[in-house]
Parts: sequence; C-alpha cells; structure tokens
Amino acid sequence: MSGQRGNSLCSWHKLSSLGFSLLVVYISSINSVPLDKLEPETYSKYYNYDQLTDLLKSLAQKYANIANLTSVGRSVENRELWVMRITKDPHDDDIPGKPKFKYVGNMHGDETVSRQVLIYLLEYLLEKYGEDPRVTELLDSTDVYIMPSMNPDGFERSEEGDCTGKDEGRNNAKNQDLNRSFPDQFKEIHVNAEDIPEVTAVMRWILQNKFVLSGNLHGGTVVASYPFDDSESHNPEGTYSKSPDDALFRYLAQVYAENNPVMKTGQPKCMENKNERFENGITNGAKWYDVAGGMQDFNYLKGGCLEITMELSCCKYPASTQLKTEWDNNREALLAYMEKIHIGVRGFVRAARNDAPLADAVVMVAGIKHNVSTSRFGDYYRLLLPGTYNITVLAPGYIPMSVSGVEVTEGKAAVLNITLEAENGENPATPSIPDSPTETSVNSASTESSSTGVDKAADEEKDSRVTVQPQEFRHHHYNDMHLFLQKFSSDYSSITRLYSIGKSVQGRLLWVMEISDNPGVHELGEPEFKYIGNMHGNEVVGRELLLNLIEYLCRNYGTDPEVTQLINSTRIHIMPSMNPDGYEASQEGDNGGIQGRNNSNNYDLNRNFPDRFNFVTDPRQPETLAVMNWALSYPFVLSANLHGGSLVVNYPFDDNPDNVSRYSKSSDDDVFRMVALAYSRENSQMYDGHSCMDVASYQENFKHGITNGADWYNVHGGMQDWNYVNTNCFEVTIELGCFKYPPAADLPKYWEQNRRSLLQFIRQVHRGVKGMVIDSKDGSGIPNATITVDTVNHPIRSSVAGDYWRLLVPGKYHLTASAQGYSSVSTVVIVPEDGVEIVHFTLTRIHSNMNGQMTEDTTPVLDPRLKEFQSLIKQLSGESGLDKLIKDTHTQSSFRYRRYSEVSEFLRGLTLNFPEITSLQSLGQSVEFRTIWALEISNNPKVQEPSEPKIRFVAGIHGNAPVGTELLLEFAASLCINYGKNPAITRLINETRIVILPSINPDGRELAKEKNCTSTAGMTNVHGKDLDSDFFGNASQRAAELQPETRAVMDLIQERGFTLSVALDGGSVLVTYPYDKPVQSVENADTLRYLATMYANHHPKIQLGDTGCPDSQMGTIPNGVLRAAEWHSHLGSMKDFSMDFGHCPEITVYTSCCLFPTADMLPTLWAENRKSLLSMLVEVHKGIRGVVKDKSGKPIVGAIIVLNGGVRVFTSEGGYFHALLAPGLHKIEVVADGYQQQSQKVSVLPFEAASSLIIEFDMENDIFGLPRELVVASAAAAMTALIVTACIIWCVCSAKSNRQKDGFHRLRQERDDYEDEIRLMSMGSKKSLLSHEFQDESESDEDTLYTNKL
Repeated sequence: MSGQRGNSLCSWHKLSSLGFSLLVVYISSINSVPLDKLEPETYSKYYNYDQLTDLLKSLAQKYANIANLTSVGRSVENRELWVMRITKDPHDDDIPGKPKFKYVGNMHGDETVSRQVLIYLLEYLLEKYGEDPRVTELLDSTDVYIMPSMNPDGFERSEEGDCTGKDEGRNNAKNQDLNRSFPDQFKEIHVNAEDIPEVTAVMRWILQNKFVLSGNLHGGTVVASYPFDDSESHNPEGTYSKSPDDALFRYLAQVYAENNPVMKTGQPKCMENKNERFENGITNGAKWYDVAGGMQDFNYLKGGCLEITMELSCCKYPASTQLKTEWDNNREALLAYMEKIHIGVRGFVRAARNDAPLADAVVMVAGIKHNVSTSRFGDYYRLLLPGTYNITVLAPGYIPMSVSGVEVTEGKAAVLNITLEAENGENPATPSIPDSPTETSVNSASTESSSTGVDKAADEEKDSRVTVQPQEFRHHHYNDMHLFLQKFSSDYSSITRLYSIGKSVQGRLLWVMEISDNPGVHELGEPEFKYIGNMHGNEVVGRELLLNLIEYLCRNYGTDPEVTQLINSTRIHIMPSMNPDGYEASQEGDNGGIQGRNNSNNYDLNRNFPDRFNFVTDPRQPETLAVMNWALSYPFVLSANLHGGSLVVNYPFDDNPDNVSRYSKSSDDDVFRMVALAYSRENSQMYDGHSCMDVASYQENFKHGITNGADWYNVHGGMQDWNYVNTNCFEVTIELGCFKYPPAADLPKYWEQNRRSLLQFIRQVHRGVKGMVIDSKDGSGIPNATITVDTVNHPIRSSVAGDYWRLLVPGKYHLTASAQGYSSVSTVVIVPEDGVEIVHFTLTRIHSNMNGQMTEDTTPVLDPRLKEFQSLIKQLSGESGLDKLIKDTHTQSSFRYRRYSEVSEFLRGLTLNFPEITSLQSLGQSVEFRTIWALEISNNPKVQEPSEPKIRFVAGIHGNAPVGTELLLEFAASLCINYGKNPAITRLINETRIVILPSINPDGRELAKEKNCTSTAGMTNVHGKDLDSDFFGNASQRAAELQPETRAVMDLIQERGFTLSVALDGGSVLVTYPYDKPVQSVENADTLRYLATMYANHHPKIQLGDTGCPDSQMGTIPNGVLRAAEWHSHLGSMKDFSMDFGHCPEITVYTSCCLFPTADMLPTLWAENRKSLLSMLVEVHKGIRGVVKDKSGKPIVGAIIVLNGGVRVFTSEGGYFHALLAPGLHKIEVVADGYQQQSQKVSVLPFEAASSLIIEFDMENDIFGLPRELVVASAAAAMTALIVTACIIWCVCSAKSNRQKDGFHRLRQERDDYEDEIRLMSMGSKKSLLSHEFQDESESDEDTLYTNKL
C-alpha cells in the first residue's frame, strides 16, 4: 500500500512539473515574439515604452549581425534611453574609417511623430540591408545610432490627438524642457543636474563619441532649423545667429527639406499659424525664435558634431492613422540626410616615426573657426561644401602640418591622410604623393613645396603661426597688475574670468585669471591646471611671465591652432602673484637678496604649509590659507610654482625625515620626472644643466635641468609637497633664472626662453588616463571615488561630477575604481606614448539581505516623491549643490549682538510671522528666571512625526561666547524667510524637525563683555558653574544639585528622538566630536569623526586644520577635526550626555578664536558657517532609517537597533528608527522581546539619502533557551500526563469514598489549618514588600538613567 502511494505521489509530481513547464512555455509565448515571426509593421499604432523596449530587443536579436541595442542612461522615472546601433560589425567598440551618425527623437515627450518615424527607419534599414544596395552601402560605410525616444517619461504622460501640446508631456518628469537644459554659449543655464538625467546622459554620450552628423527630430510645424539657436542679444525672434559653418548648415537643412514634400514648400499651413512661411523649408534657429540651452548648438560647439533640428508635422501627437503618411513624407529625407555624412574631406592622422594613429589631433580649416578632432584610431571627418581649402592639423608634441589647395568636389569626400613628425624628431621623412587625385598623404617634416602646397619649412610654419606676441614688457606693481588683469578680462570676456581667492596680510587681493572656452564652469572630462607666481615677493620673473602668458593666450585664441586647442580642452587658472605685499617691498636689480622675499608678517610662504615629516610651528598666513582653500576647492590635476634664484625644475619630495640632502622619492617619481623634463627640454639653457654659469657664487649642475627637491636641499612646509599629499594635484617648482629681480629690459629674453616651456607644461595635463566613474543604476557620476594603480601607492579621487584624471607615464597598468557602497571594478590600461587613454568605470551599488549576504542592488523604483527628495539630498551633497542653494537663497541681514530680552522678542516674532512652520517652547528657567527657549521649525511643528529625522542646534552654553547665538538666530530667520520661496529649503523643512536652542546660559550672556576675546566673565551661570561640566547622568557623580539650566536641557535631550545635535561655542576654529571625558575607545568613532568632518569640509577655515589662534598650542589639526578629549578633556559635558543618555551624536563647533568678537565680524562668521549649518540639514537625512514591525504589520516600539555590535538606538512611536553612520558597510542587529533577532549588513553612501529599511519580525523561536517546538511538545505531554493522573486519582478516591466517610471531618480540619498557614505566609510577603518601600533612594536617579542608557 505504501509503495503504491509513493508511486502515485511520484507520478503526480511528474505531471504537475510537466504542467508547470507547459504553463511557463505558454506564458512565455504570450509575452515574446519569435525572432522569425516578428509582426509586420502596420504603421498604424504608437508603441509605448514597454512595447518599444520589447520591439527593440527583438530586432536586436533577429538582426544581431548588424544591430546592437544599448542604453546610454535612464530617465527621471528610471526608463532606459535606448539606442540602436546599426552597422556592419555593430559589437566592435569603434570602427576606423566609419563616421558616426545619429538621430534623436521624442526629445519633447508629446512630439511623437519623430519617435515613430525613427522606429520605422530602423526597421527599414534592418530589413533592407543586403537587399537594397543603397541601404547596404550606407550601413557598410556608416556607424549609425538611432535613439527613438530621449524623453520616454514625457511620452507616457502625453495623449494621442493633442496637436498643440496642452498636456504635461512636453517636459520630463521633473518638468524640465530638455531642449532648454544644455550648456549654452551666450547664457548661463541654471538647471540642477539631478533634474535632467536625460540631458546628462545624452551629453555624456555625445562627448564620448565623435559623432560627425546628427538630426534632432521634433514636431509642431514643418521646417528644418539650423544653428545657432540663440544669439548674444537674445531677441525673441528675427536675429540671424550665424555659425562658422553657416553655408554648410544651410545646405544640410536644404537636403532634408527638399526631400520632404510638405517641408520643401515652405508653407506648412499649421492650424496654429496658417500664415507661417519658411523660405525653401529651412530657417536659422535664432531668426525663427531664440532658444537658449538647445541640443543642436551643444553638439556643434562641444561635440564637434553638425546637427540640425527637423520639425516633422504640424500636429504634435496626431492620430495613429496619420503615421503612414508621416513615414512616407520623411523616409527619403531621412536617408538623403544620412548620406551627406560622406561629403567634404576625411582621412587619418598618424605619427611619422611608427605610423601610430594620433587621437585627438585637431583638424582646422582656414577661414572657418570650427575644428574637428581625430578619433582613437586617428581618423577624422570634416564635412565641407565643394571648394578649395587650406587645412592645418596639429597634435601636442608634433610639428603642425598645413596643406593648401585641398580640392573638395561633389559626391564622396576627398581623402587627405596626414603624417606628423615629433617636435624633437631627427629624421624627417619625405612626403608621400599618391596616384589618386582624390587621396593625398602629406608629412609634417616636408622641407619643399609639393603639389599639395606644403609649407617650405616646418620650423618656419611652426613659428609663423604665432602671430601675436606680448606687446609690452615691464615690471607690474600691484595696481598696474590689477588693471592689466581687468583689461584682458574685459577684452576677452568669452574666454576669461577674473576672480580673487583671498587677501594678503595688508589687504591686497590675490587675483586669479581663469582662461577657458567656458569660463566659470567645470566641463565634464576637462582637466584643470594652475600656475602660481611670485610666492617669494622678490622673485619676480614668474609674475611677469604669467602676465605675458595671459596676454599670449588671449590674443592668439581662435587664430593659433595650438593655443585654441589648449584653451578649448583645458581649464587654466593663473595666479601671477601669491605674495603681493612682498613684491611691493622688493627692489628692481636685486640679484640674490631677501628683501621682500617673505610676506609682510615676515614669514616665508614656502615654509608655511603643513609638512608630512616636520611640524611647522609658524602660524599659518592668510596667503597660505587662501591657496590651501583654493587648491581644495577645484579638481586641479597639474600645477607649477614659479620661483627665481636658480635655473631648474624641482619636483617632490622637498624633504625627508632625517633632514639631510638626499633623494626623497615620491610614489609618482617617474611622472614628476616626465613633466619636469617636458618643461626643461623646451628651455635649452635649463636643459643644459649648468644653471648659473655667469654667477660665481652658484656652481650647481642639474642633469637635464631637473632635480629632486630633497636631493638639492631640504625644504620643510613647502607648497608642492602639500599639493601632492593632500589633493589630486601634481605640482613642481620651477626656478626661472639666477637673477631674482632682473631689469625690465631683460624680460623679453625670459619670455623667449620660457614661452614654449610654459605651453608644453600645460599640455602635460593631458597625459595618462582620464574618464568617468559612473553609477550603473542612474548613470550619474560618482563623486569621491578612489582610483588606484597597482604599482603606485598614491590614489586619486573623482571630482564632484564623477570625472577623474590620473597622470601616468606610458606603459601598462592595472587600475581599480572603488567607492563606498559600490562594488569595485578593475581593468588593464595601456597608456599611450602621446595623449591620454580614456577609461570609464561603471560601478554597481551593493545591497544586502537579512542574512547579511552582499548582492547587487535590486532596489525597486521608489515612490516619485521619495525619489525626488533623495535626488535633492544627492544634489545638495555635492560642493556646487550647497553653493547654488546659498546663491538662490534670499538673505537680508542686519547683524548685531542681542541681549536676552531682544532674543526673546526675536523668537516670538518668528512664531508670529511664520506660525505655520514654527513653535516656541519654554524648557525651563535659568537661576535668575530667564526662560530657556527652544524654537522648532517644521511643516507640522506641533505634531510628533517620528518618521522624520530630528536635529538640534544649541548655542550659548558659555555666555561669554555669544557668536553661536547670533548665528543660530540668523539661521532660523533665513530658513523661515525662504520657506515657500526656495524649493530646496522648503523641502528640507518639510522633511525635517529642526529644534534651535539659541542660548542655554542667558544669565552668563548678560555678564559677558563685548569685544573681549579672552574674558571669562559670563562663561559660567550666576552660581559660578560651567554648565558644560554639569551634565552628569549619575547622581553619584554629581557634587551638587543640578543647575536649572542643565536640568532643562537634559529633559529635552532625554526625550530621545533626536538624530543629530550641533553645538556652537567659541575660543578656537575647529570641530570636536565625543567624548569629552577620557575614554579608551569610542564605539562609533568613525561616524562621529565623519559628522564633524562634514561640517569642517564646508567651512573655508576649519577644513584647513589651522586654528590661527594666538594661544593655540595644537599646531595643524588634520581636517580641523579632533576628538574632544584630545583638546580639553573634562567630565559632565553636554555632548557626552547626549551620546550616553539621549542616544544622539553631538558635535561642537568653535566658530572663532575670539570669544566675543566685535559685531562687525558677525557677517564674516555667518558667511563662513552658513554652508556648514545647511550641510547638517542634509547629513541628518543620511545613514540608515526604517521601521520595525511584526508579520501582521504592527509596529514594534522600543526595539533595539544595535550598530556594529556597539551603539544602540531604539524604535520610537510607529516603530521608526534613524541612525547616522559613516559611509561604508555596517552590520545592524535588531532585537525585541518575544521576537527572533534579525541581522543585516547595510551600505551607506556618502552622497545618498538614507534608504528605508523595513524589518519584519517573526515570533521568538526559543523559550527558556530551548526550541519553541520542543517546549510546546513537552508542555502538551506534561499536561496529558497530568490529566490522566487526575482521572486515576479521582477513580480511586470515588471507590473508597463510602469506606472513609468517618474521616471526612478530620480532613476538613486539616484543610482549615492549611488555609491559616497560607494567610500567615501572605502577611510575611506583604511585610517584605513594605521593606522595599523604605529602601534608600539615593541611587534611584542613577538606576533610572542607567536603565534607560543605551
């Protein structure tokens, strides 16, 4: 029987498995289309996102030999931005000899004809390949990319039949017009990158690919529009904005228009504007109407790609029955336009010595101020109309080549191959003249004129192209220098920006001139470079050379190809004078003196930087601090510091621990030697190595004009070492000559000797490896990612935008990109002899499950509102995010010190003027009965919202340090005034509970003395008690009764619910974190240090680690952050109490060296701390947060969240919890009575808002330490045995009852005695309870607090 039953079960299992398999196959057949049975196109329906995705995937599978589907990014709502690549061999990275073409459709979501027409086009190309000779030739010779929809979110919100765009589908899901969101040449576009992921993705796609020709398809009328789309005047319409390739653009637009039967008429006759006319069906964009931030202009100016915009139909979203007509109208035009990618001139640029392709070589056409560059294989494509042209090709490190009389005819492009000779080449080759009249190969070392018109001598050509030299050589004193910089900034405003990074001791501004094709903007992938001169005031040659360089670059931009390329590809920062005070004290003719060398405080600025081996005791000077802050604010890659007194390039390290003259090698010694030699080789006198032969006292000899710093002599506190150790920037020191302050008549000689060197050194910023570190989830750049090289112990980090640059000498390397919260990625890279290798890293977020196993992030799409807030936090976490927030925030302050009555009036005024977001609460009173106020700012200030993080700002614990009070009052006013006006401030207030205690020692404040930096008057309360030593949780530790101010604040802290606390104090410039008491170790020290560092990083002074205070004995403090006990160790501090009994981390910010500075210092202190205070509102939303509940969904209050086995937080009402953690991986354990313990590993990202965790508890499986099943079974067995035993006893007793009636009274008596005994025992028990009531209560407070302690 059992065997039959087993066989039956087995058979049933097989049948069920078969049935399930058939069901899966059936379902799969419903949801997929067989590759050989794709439904024929009907041209009668629109494809939504899911249908489009399925179709594209099916086509890519069916036509895998010529099609490859990829996504270039994602939309706001996480839809893929699909691109179909169609060409022969579509899976190869790049194909030499094939120009890249692209079509982009549906940029405006409700302009849908473009989307469908591009679907039909890619279907047509795939189906006709191999059958239609025209299509076959096109795909064999062209690398075609088609993006049907750039705005899939907008499309999903659009409605069929809407011809005028009345619905909300035009813009993306963040309501941003994608065709107004690209960088613009005439107008600064203010759009948050987080709001336009589609634009960010397409920009990256454009910049990573050298597209040659492109079309952007729209709807709303019928016309072909060409650049420029806007003008400098921004007149709404009627202003023709001509590009350098205007004639070519007109021709390309005409090709499309004349092949579209409606467009070519020039009379679209749209219902909205029946009288609209376009001559020949084309128009200049700005003449039609001004569009700033358009994609076609970005393609042309930044991508080197010619793009026009085609408006395909009057109705934006016509009925699907109209689609066949639209396809018929546009099919020929689409094909004809694509074919024009093969006109003009094309070819390869190679190196003469080894025939290697030269990537990023610039191809210039005389008379047309628009250049193209070669791809990684050295191929280029320059679209041109028929005619005769003079073409110049240049590449860094090679002799430029000019070719005259290049004939471009109708039809296919002329082929012009160029071979460039290295600038230091010794064996020039002879030009090669091919037989074909349409294909020309020329060599840059040609010495005679050939039939192609090569210049007679390469050296003459090289020099003749530099048409403008500096026109006047003189020594510039400060005011003269300032006017010079203002003049060139004004005259060349399109490529310059003049800014100051600070002031000298005597108040002179430290000017920097930025030179770039997009000044004021960090362009993705563009390295940043800096020159600094005149660090020693009497070493003046560098100062004048940098002014010469500014003039040279400005005057030759747009005419000299080398200068043009350098400015277009590099963001150059030039500081002519770091020590203007010293310069003014110097004297012309000083050969080797020291007058003016130091700053006006008589400190040597090149001995004033923090040093890795020796402690620099000199106070940090304002010039030093300004440069340190500047270097930390920009992603500089390469730098040079120009000096005088010798003739050599000096590279790190400058010192060693033994303070002896010997070689001190850095990890990048070979890179430093490479860039140093790049400078010295161009200066023949320096390269010769005999630096100062004419000066008898100098007999130095430097091989090839370079030296290791410490091998020459030890310098402690030098700037170049500090740059290398503390930033991504590689810096060298260049000694320009033995005469420190030569006569003005000698300046032209110095310029001529160093001109080529200065330019060649800037070019070195384009060596090694560069690229992006990208988040695979949303395509955004990952800031602060680490790039390591296996053989070099010196990591660099990605910028805020996610781009990075790593200088390396040519060779093979193993690179790894890593970031907190992401899986690391490694790759092998071969750095070329010339130029840079581009390597992008795509990192995947790591995720965890409740078993603690790490997996790839599979987080589902979030609620749009939550996702929007997370995007805001990520945006504000970047350096530019808070800067922009401050820029957009209204502020109109009138700073002064307020006494208690004015503070109270101010706080009441806030509640009266902003009642919907403020609530004022009295926590208690001081000794002299002044109220201790707490102001709450939130969107529901009187409602407990445990799901929101709660942050506390506290000031005035020491009455003699009132700066914090004034800063918090200004902070509160700024938040309230901007609520409802600034979206970011509004959202932060809506999502956060902000509690501000401006003064917790009001009595002490009344006693404090203004303008007294060191007075202790008012430091304590009126009982003489330092309140920051009165926060004792244990009654046994208190020497006296708690002060009323302390008790009031302690009660607030013990309410719990706070996630973070920030206390403001005075007397130094640093941030401290718990503990103040001396403890051996701190469980969550990484998190506490991280929070303090976040405040410091946004403070211009604190982050430098130099307090600058007169009485400071601490020296340099790394990052300006210390554990409090390392500074002033003491017991009973507020921050320690907050940690131990409020379960809330607290940091203390010391805002100024002076305890009570003058009121006119308050605006400066506010400016210094404002961004840091706002950053805390951002940081409080990070870490981990979530809710704990049981399987039924009931929240569990009081569950314990154990962080990394130590620190604990508790769930509040609703089961919510929130804990701040440093970026990285953390282990959390969740414990609740009666439930199974849960553990999980979580990843915290530095720029991400806390992800919500939902922790569901099962019932506790153990009872008394034994398995629940065993205990239940044992209890059931025991109960059964008890019942059986009772039944047996009852039966036996019943059988004997008649024989024992005479014993009944005796048994009753015994029962009465037993009850008396029970009564006596009860009285004893009550007596025992009473004894507990009279126990000593001296430790009750302590016991209670310890019971509540984490």
